Amino acid sequence: MSALEPTTPSASKRAGWAWRPFALTAPALLLLVAVLGYPLLTIVLRSLSEPQWGAQNYVWFFGTPVNLTVLQRTFVISAWVTAVCVICAYPYAYLMTAVGPRVRLALVLCVLIPFWVSGVVRTLSWVILLQDSGVINSLLRSAGFDGVRLIRTQTGVVIGMAQVLLPFMILPLYSVMRGIDLRLMRAAQSLGARPLRAFFTVYLPLSLPGVYAGAIIVFILALGFYITPALLGGPRSTMLSTLVQTQVLSLLQWGRGGAMGVVLLVTTFVLLALAAPVMRSRHREAGRR
Repeated sequence: MSALEPTTPSASKRAGWAWRPFALTAPALLLLVAVLGYPLLTIVLRSLSEPQWGAQNYVWFFGTPVNLTVLQRTFVISAWVTAVCVICAYPYAYLMTAVGPRVRLALVLCVLIPFWVSGVVRTLSWVILLQDSGVINSLLRSAGFDGVRLIRTQTGVVIGMAQVLLPFMILPLYSVMRGIDLRLMRAAQSLGARPLRAFFTVYLPLSLPGVYAGAIIVFILALGFYITPALLGGPRSTMLSTLVQTQVLSLLQWGRGGAMGVVLLVTTFVLLALAAPVMRSRHREAGRR
């Protein structure tokens, strides 16, 4: 072999290079296992071992109609919160991509400021706004309308949760929309499409990955909300997290509380697994367009 002939790396070196990205993620994986994996394993074991080994806690959960009603209500409220966030966040994120740099900076700050305020403080603010003698009902009465009951209702819970989770929908939407060339809509209009048709046939399909990503984040976070439903809701808007808190802290039934958490986690994974093929197919269709 001549000195000028290029050499190729050996198989062992190539294997070492292939493992370098995984080595970089090892600290993060170890942290996830320590702070998430171990507690989750503990909850699963407690749901099967307290007060004795067996599936009695799961039998109790599925044999109690109240638990099933609250589980269904938890998913319904989370779905409503996700829908409200999509409706409110989509035009806001679109506006962030259409305005100038200074206005965009102001809009981004409006999204980030809620992260600097405690969730408890924001929820207490909604208590003041939504109560029967609060700001909203006072404005309605001053305008000649009858007051509406918002506090201790499912509607109030959806409003409060949507406000808290709205930034988690706006940011994924904006990250996708900023990569869409707005000239595509003008090109569609130049070919004879009306603005509304150009939006639904060109822009909306390209922005669906951001909608899916934000919807998944908001939906999963909404399933585990506790403070907002506890402060704004009532007996008819109780979510599963409240029942878990009651079983663990009030009744000291760690097994039943763990069973509730495991059921909620497994149900969430099943729904996401069912929705994943649809989301992938829609994403491929949008990419082909």
